[in-house]
Amino acid sequence: MANKKTNSFFGGAAILAVGIIVVKIISAIYKMPLVNILGSSGYADFTAAFNIFNILLMISTAGIPVAMSKMISQALVEERPGQVRKIFRVAFGFFLAVGAVCSLIMLLFAKQFAGLMNNSQAVWCIRMLAPSVALVCCLACFRGYAQGHRNMTPSSVSQIIEALFKLIVGLTLAWYLIRVLHKPDSIGAAGAIVGVTVSELVAVGYMFWDFQRTRREELPLHTREKTSASSDILRTCLSLAIPISLTSASTSIITAVDNSLVMGRLQSALDMSEKAARTLMGNYTGVQTVYQIPPALMVAITASVIPAVTVCFTKKDRFGAARVVGSALKTAALIALPSGVGMIVLGTPITKLLFGSLDANVAGPILSILGVANIFVCMMLVCNSVLQSHGILHIPIFTMLIGGIIMVLFDFFMVAVPSINIFGSPIGTCICYAVTCILDLLVVYRIVPNCPSFLRLFAKPVIASVVMGAAAWASYGLLFRLSHSNALATLAAVLIAVVVYGVLVIALRVLTRDDLSLMPKGDKIAQLLRIS
Repeated sequence: MANKKTNSFFGGAAILAVGIIVVKIISAIYKMPLVNILGSSGYADFTAAFNIFNILLMISTAGIPVAMSKMISQALVEERPGQVRKIFRVAFGFFLAVGAVCSLIMLLFAKQFAGLMNNSQAVWCIRMLAPSVALVCCLACFRGYAQGHRNMTPSSVSQIIEALFKLIVGLTLAWYLIRVLHKPDSIGAAGAIVGVTVSELVAVGYMFWDFQRTRREELPLHTREKTSASSDILRTCLSLAIPISLTSASTSIITAVDNSLVMGRLQSALDMSEKAARTLMGNYTGVQTVYQIPPALMVAITASVIPAVTVCFTKKDRFGAARVVGSALKTAALIALPSGVGMIVLGTPITKLLFGSLDANVAGPILSILGVANIFVCMMLVCNSVLQSHGILHIPIFTMLIGGIIMVLFDFFMVAVPSINIFGSPIGTCICYAVTCILDLLVVYRIVPNCPSFLRLFAKPVIASVVMGAAAWASYGLLFRLSHSNALATLAAVLIAVVVYGVLVIALRVLTRDDLSLMPKGDKIAQLLRIS
């Protein structure tokens, strides 16, 4: 493999982060107008389909990139190009078959799945989304192959391609069906989902092209190289992928159960009509488009940490592995804490700014509550990747299960209380991820060799985030009283918060020279910022 394509841990993280930021900007341009086009009830149908899709998707694909990147990166360190190719061939054939079966299940049982979600209007959304499962299986294999080569660029480019085609095709179809043809919002939601399937197909084409290019740059095959049996490769791949998939699927399952349970409790315990329940659920899922942005950025860290730690272990460099883990956790905190605090203090102003079709009196407080959950979700995701990189695959499943059970029980009882109703669900989400994150951090501290002190890693980011939150809250209140413009006050408060946080990160020396040395041009950045 050509060395020029190899990325360092934070080089890879930076490439993925830039790609994900671009994707999230495109997704915001897509989802925020989509919420306003479909309305709260139509967006509830859209989300109901994605809840089913995500379960089947996570079961069939979530562990593939991680498992393949771990196996391929190890084979590359050992200079076994034949093993690399065989790993891909075996994994691709098996997981494509699994994805095809999941797509067929989603297509044939769309009506039953809609019934499980207590949303009869979601049938066509589920059907239109079904082919995407098989397509994403192909994407996952190609991305695992690229990430195993520690080349994160194809994953970023393919995600941008997905987001662009989803925007162009999905938003156009939704607008045309509802605003021009005057179709019901549930049909408009199905049109938006067609854009998802088209985007996956185009992204698969790009990743196939990149796969062919990468293969030409690999080391030549050794005629005497002995590769592992296909059954052994598949067994190893499944032993890595299944626990990771179950961990990821558990989150999707819990989310789907939560949404179905909330819809059911609103209709049965509070005697709401399905339409009224869809409207409330749409307010909840609508603001989740903002809440989901910071956890998505964690993909950059989780996708890079596993192959980086694997290489360190292969070289028997425990100190290097601990260094990567510490930097990954600190970087996650630097993203999770300010974004979560920002949602807490500016939840209602952000909702008014972005979602004109939602009820800000309902959706705003929900976003503020989810800001707390955001912090724990981000840290949990990185903890899971750290544990997986150390071969600890089953514990994240159990910790997520414990948190999920707590959330389901909380939702069942609290949503039925008239004075709480829909707000019980985001509160239950906070409790779920707080419990899960704390348990994961305790396991990381006890099991990871030479694990850095959490107090040292998190104290300064916490201080910087709290001060930033206070500045955002105060500046919004002052500017709104002076201008009487929510848009102006919100945008200015966000800008002030970013500046304050950036200054504090530098002034408090949150990043060390060791952290920056893992990044591209890190030594020059450290010298410029006078970080020792």
